Amino acid sequence: MTRMDITIHASFLPHNDPDASLAFYRDTLGFEVRGDVGYGGMRWITVGPTSQPGTSIVLEPPAPDGCGKTEDEVRVITEMMAKGTYAGVNLATTDLDATFERLQASDAEVVQEPTDQPWGVRDCAFRDPAGNMIRIMEQP
Repeated sequence: MTRMDITIHASFLPHNDPDASLAFYRDTLGFEVRGDVGYGGMRWITVGPTSQPGTSIVLEPPAPDGCGKTEDEVRVITEMMAKGTYAGVNLATTDLDATFERLQASDAEVVQEPTDQPWGVRDCAFRDPAGNMIRIMEQP
């Protein structure tokens, strides 16, 4: 079997307030802004860590016009976003305690303080301004 050379380029997270999401990912997490595109009253913002120029998160409207979602689907997505159960991302840091302190000092909603998990990971969790679940694990 031939090995395929595939990398993760971008993941998508919904936002319901592009300015709040931009401030959170740029100012709180320290990600660089790689793109900020508006179209028809909607806005897509691409961010990512400076140390990983090939990996990005695209902050997108949860149901852009023409996406084919019904009103009921948009309602469910909006409700799930508010609960933090629709989308999320796992991040990593070498200093979980310092990262947690910085996030706790911001407006981020803390879901879980740094915890040693039974599966061998030490992590914390919080929500971004749209309610997306953000987990950060400590890496040696």
